[in-house]
Amino acid sequence: MLKNPVVLLDLVNRLANLMRSEYRRIGGEDGLQPVHVLALMFLEQANRFSNTPQALAEYLGLTKGTVSQSLLLLDRRGLIERYQDEIDRRVVRLRLSPQGEAFLGEANPAGLWQMATREISANRVRYSVSVLRTILYELQNFSGGPSFGVCNTCVYCQRKSQRIHHCTWFGERLSGPETRKICREQVPKTGSLSASD
Repeated sequence: MLKNPVVLLDLVNRLANLMRSEYRRIGGEDGLQPVHVLALMFLEQANRFSNTPQALAEYLGLTKGTVSQSLLLLDRRGLIERYQDEIDRRVVRLRLSPQGEAFLGEANPAGLWQMATREISANRVRYSVSVLRTILYELQNFSGGPSFGVCNTCVYCQRKSQRIHHCTWFGERLSGPETRKICREQVPKTGSLSASD
């Protein structure tokens, strides 16, 4: 057990603050706040079961009203698209527009992080990710919130063949690329918290 967990908490907070400053810089020219950049990053990663305004609010830990205002701005700027769910027409789904994809491609929100970790061995980065993922999962577990983990690390994701997977939670077929996206319903498989990215 860590003797002084506040040190780790302080480091995580400082990293988060630095990344938020980077998102502020990235979005500044386009009049976007860090929350807008984070929303776009979420939509880039979210699978088809998690791309709703409610899931975005849960992921960011914000109110529906705050998220609604952010989505209105992103929609007006042409960075996202809204569409109705094919099965339940009451459900609104979100996705990046081509302009939103281009914005993230040019902005490269992970660029600062990649530069900071480029001199660290891949094994150390994987180990650090494993530790942080475990802490995140435990915190989410205590708070009762959804995990938003990667689909292919979920107990519900069953591999049928090299390219085909099946989600037993939703009863849907999944393609390989879909299994690398995040899902709000993800429940980690035993040992998946230490799996490498």
